[in-house]
Amino acid sequence: MRFGTIEDGAATTVVVQASPEEAAAMPYPDLDVMLAVPEAQWRAAAAAALASGDVRPVASLSWLPPVRRPGKVLCVALNNSANPDRIMRGPSTPAMFVKPSSSLVGHGRPIVVKEAYGRVHPEPELAVVIGRGGADIAVEDALAHVFGYTIINDLTSPTMRDADTFHYRAIHPDPDSADGIRYVDSWVSYPARYKGSDTFGPLGPWVSTRDEIPDPHALRITCTHDGALVTDDNTANLRFSVAEVISFASEYLTLEAGDVIAMGTALKRSARGGAVQNVDLARLGGVIEVSIQGIGTLSNPVQRR
Repeated sequence: MRFGTIEDGAATTVVVQASPEEAAAMPYPDLDVMLAVPEAQWRAAAAAALASGDVRPVASLSWLPPVRRPGKVLCVALNNSANPDRIMRGPSTPAMFVKPSSSLVGHGRPIVVKEAYGRVHPEPELAVVIGRGGADIAVEDALAHVFGYTIINDLTSPTMRDADTFHYRAIHPDPDSADGIRYVDSWVSYPARYKGSDTFGPLGPWVSTRDEIPDPHALRITCTHDGALVTDDNTANLRFSVAEVISFASEYLTLEAGDVIAMGTALKRSARGGAVQNVDLARLGGVIEVSIQGIGTLSNPVQRR
């Protein structure tokens, strides 16, 4: 099954895909609420909605992020093994940052790029929606905690990243020194602005349930700008698997139903060359589309201000 969240007049509602062209309304305002009920209950509600025959054209829907206010959006940094030469120094475990839920925006909604942001580029990614929470989850149990899979475009501003990066002397303990400390030359960057600005997280439109995606590591993922192919990759290139990331993250952060995990950027260049980092949306504007096999296409126009 595939589910999404839409505006429905003055309200919102979950829809279930009836066909590629049609969807049926569910008795839940969004996936945040639906995920709080037992699976047997929402599956029965979906079956009833599909059996009713009361469908509406997908093309007419006004989309919201499928999960409107996840407790956290975890993003895995540099998780693509297609470009190992780019990592000069890094951890041997997943490295993560948190993207605010206020950055999320639905399919078809504009990505707002302000002049002050400087350069902004897309990052097409597979995203995992957690269906059952937990802490200290074993790798072999991790996929049982997945509700489904969706698409996220992890918009990034290298200009703001550079502005919010410090090169400084970090203080470390040193029992052999007179004052008990030593200074270590360090670089550190804080992602609140360059990853979390408003509309920097297009998400959706559909979430394909776990049973629809038997292998999340065998999915073609593409990104186009104004119809021109930018990248053509596969989730087989993820350095750390979905199960490994869920297990590792849950050692430190209790996962909750509705949490979203962005698995890392598809960076392999298309046959025509280029890279997502070359698509400066602040200069080019246009429309960005991310497609993932078995899930669908996420499309957003750029609105420059």
